[in-house]
Amino acid sequence: MKLWLVRHAQPLVEPGVCYGASDVAADDGATRACAVQLAHVLPQGLHLVTSPLQRCERLAQQIQGLRPDLMLKCDARLAEMDFGCWEGQRWDAIPPAAFDAWMADFGAHPFGGRESVDALLQRVAAVRAETAQQGRDAVWITHAGVIRAMDLLAQGVERLARAEQWPHHAPDFGAWRQLSL
Repeated sequence: MKLWLVRHAQPLVEPGVCYGASDVAADDGATRACAVQLAHVLPQGLHLVTSPLQRCERLAQQIQGLRPDLMLKCDARLAEMDFGCWEGQRWDAIPPAAFDAWMADFGAHPFGGRESVDALLQRVAAVRAETAQQGRDAVWITHAGVIRAMDLLAQGVERLARAEQWPHHAPDFGAWRQLSL
């Protein structure tokens, strides 16, 4: 079974701002370009599952507009990690003590007070299990954090002890990768 992991297009947010679970829009032209590219390469009849955040949902809607054979569903578990009180703040303005606390317990600490990396991994694992159980190829329109979580889950990692374990690479904005489940 194949799973396409698609990252939304470039968000309309100032570089260096923590936007995680914030519902920011993506560039319309880049979203359209990604939708057109994907519409040409995706097989018929896929399940198209999207994060509810508008930067993903708009891409999914545009893909489905080009490919009505794709069955669209929204799943909140595909949203980006929620950085709580740090959402909308510049990364370089977040106090070093907040980063130190996160790095000391990277997997379990809810950076910003809302969600931990391990919680993100658990919710993504649940969607992955459901997708695998359906036994059909699928495409997820999602975020870098979710895609990185899938990379870890593919390696059998379900909890993190250290920040160094977190994958550094994700697809560029508007790009994707394919996994076998």
